Amino acid sequence: MRFEERDLTREVKGYAEPVLPEHLREGEVYFAVVFLDKDSLVPTMEPRVFVGTKAESDGNSLYFQGFVSYQRGIRFESPNADEEATFVTGAGRYIFEYEKALNVLMACALRCRKNPN
Repeated sequence: MRFEERDLTREVKGYAEPVLPEHLREGEVYFAVVFLDKDSLVPTMEPRVFVGTKAESDGNSLYFQGFVSYQRGIRFESPNADEEATFVTGAGRYIFEYEKALNVLMACALRCRKNPN
């Protein structure tokens, strides 16, 4: 499959647009985009499911679960959750809706073109 560049015209902003905590919906899939290097040229993207918030002493914490275990029906209260699921908290500024995650990756691709090493 080949995409012509004219078919992929999109505005890529110079900043990331993560999902605001008040817009997260339980059970929805979001994408964590994290860079592995200091120049933000080596990204990873992982699907995560928002599973809710929990009141903590310093405010509400956001909880996400890895997509594969969520799809298999494992939940936080499942007896085997510790061994078969990954739960993360506080990742709000790295969590995006799909299109916004693609924008982050496209911005990375443009940076890589400018800095091929």
